Amino acid sequence: MIQDKTGDDLDSINMKEGKELSFGFTYNEDQLALQRTVRKFAENEIVPVRHDYDESEEFPWPEVKKMHELGIFCMNAPEKYNGMTFGNVTLCMVCEEICKACLGIGITPLVNMLASEPVLYGGNEEQWDWWYPRICDEGKLAAYAVTEPGAGSDVAGVSTTVKKDGDYYILNGTKCFITNGRHASQLCVLATHDKSKGNRAQSFFMVDTSTEGVSFGKSEHKMGMRCSETSEVIFDNVKVHKKFLIGAEGDGFKLAMKSFNSSRPFIASASVGVASGAFEFARDYAKERKAFGKPIASFQAIQFILADMAMEIEASRLLWQKAAWLLDEGLMAAELSAICKCYAADMAMKVTTDAVQILGGYGFCRDYPVEKMMRDAKILQIFEGTSQIQRVIIAKDVLS
Repeated sequence: MIQDKTGDDLDSINMKEGKELSFGFTYNEDQLALQRTVRKFAENEIVPVRHDYDESEEFPWPEVKKMHELGIFCMNAPEKYNGMTFGNVTLCMVCEEICKACLGIGITPLVNMLASEPVLYGGNEEQWDWWYPRICDEGKLAAYAVTEPGAGSDVAGVSTTVKKDGDYYILNGTKCFITNGRHASQLCVLATHDKSKGNRAQSFFMVDTSTEGVSFGKSEHKMGMRCSETSEVIFDNVKVHKKFLIGAEGDGFKLAMKSFNSSRPFIASASVGVASGAFEFARDYAKERKAFGKPIASFQAIQFILADMAMEIEASRLLWQKAAWLLDEGLMAAELSAICKCYAADMAMKVTTDAVQILGGYGFCRDYPVEKMMRDAKILQIFEGTSQIQRVIIAKDVLS
C-alpha cells in the first residue's frame, strides 16, 4: 500500500483533500531539452572512453569534471546551491541517460546525491552552507559512509562508534565498499552511540576527509564498475564538532531509511540505462550479423529474446517513473521504491546476459561493450540493499 507521511493510503488522501492525483507520461520541452543535452554529452564524452577506463581501472577525473561543468554533479541540491529545479522524475531520467553510456562513470553523481540526502532531510542551513558549495561550486566529491564489514544490508548492525566529548564527538571504526572513497572530500557517516540499543542509537555526521584520524584502506578491484573508486574508510579517534551532527542524536537510522527510499528509484533508472545500452547494441548487432545467409534478427529465437528484453526494460522504466513521481508528490513510497529497485536491477542482469548471448562468442570478448555491461549490472542487485532485502521490505509491506 502506498502511503504518505501520516500512514494514509493514496485513495484516502485523495478523498480527504478532495483532489485527484494524475500521473503524466509526457515530458515537457525543458525536460526533453535536458534529456537531449545529457544524451549528446554521454554519447560524445563517455562512450568513446568507457572501454579504456574499464581496462585501466583509473578514476575518470576528466569525465567527472565535465559532468560538474554540465551541472549534473549533485542534482538534488537546493536551488540556491545551483541544484536542479526539476523533480525526481527528471533527475532519474538524467541518471538513466548517463548510466546507459557507462555505469562506472555515471555512478559518481548518483553517489553525490545519495551522500547528500541525510544532509538534505536532516540538516540545517548552516550545514547546507558547508556541504553543498564544496560539491556544486568546487566540484568536490562526497561519499555515503554506512556499509561496514559486518553491516551491509543490516544497517542496524553498524559498529562504528561515536562518543560525546564536550563540544565534539569522537568517531572510531571502519567502513568498507565506500563508492567515491579516497577521492571524496566529505563524508556522510553513520555511527552508533550504543550498539546495544540498535537503530535507536544511531546518528549521521558530516566529516571532512582531511580531518586528523581519517584514512583510507585498500581500494577494491571489482568485477564491474572498475573505474569507480571503492575503498575502506577508517576513523581513528576522529574529532567532529557537534555542529556537524545531522539532526538530533538517534535520528540516523530514520534518515538512512528515508535516504534509501529516495535513492532507490535512481538506482532503478540506472539499471534501465545499463539494460537499454545492452539491448540497443544487441538489437543492432542482430540486424547486421548473418547466419545461414540472413540476419539473425530474422530468426524467431532471437526475436523472442529481443521482445522480452524490450518488455522488461519498459516495465522497469514505468516503475521508476511512478516511484519518482510519488516522491515528487511528497508521498512515502517505501514499498514502490523497493519494488522498482529490485525489479529493475534483476531485469538489468537478465537483459545484459541476454545481450551477451545474442552476440555469442563476440559478446564474451572485451572488444564489445555488452560484456562490460553484464559485469557492471551485477552490482545493481547488491548495493543500496540487495534484491533479497528489497523482497523482505516488499513482503513486510504487503503482509502488514
